[in-house]
Amino acid sequence: MYLHLGQSIVVPEADVIGIFDLDNTTGSRITKKFLADAEKQGNVINVSDELPRSFIVSSIKNDKTVYLSQLSPQTLLKRTETMRFE
Repeated sequence: MYLHLGQSIVVPEADVIGIFDLDNTTGSRITKKFLADAEKQGNVINVSDELPRSFIVSSIKNDKTVYLSQLSPQTLLKRTETMRFE
């Protein structure tokens, strides 16, 4: 199954490591460092024209990618639950 992150970006659900709320997690210096390091390495993809509300960490063949999405973590979680029960 695939998870639609916004715009036309989809990732395999099995490759998703975590879905995080930007408002609640970016207060942590560890999260800030993680996101800054990912940005420096060119591993951040913004899939939104709007202010991002969540970030999704995915790993494809041990390459970690961070996606910034305008969708809330709750919406993304609902999408994964919907896919499991259809």
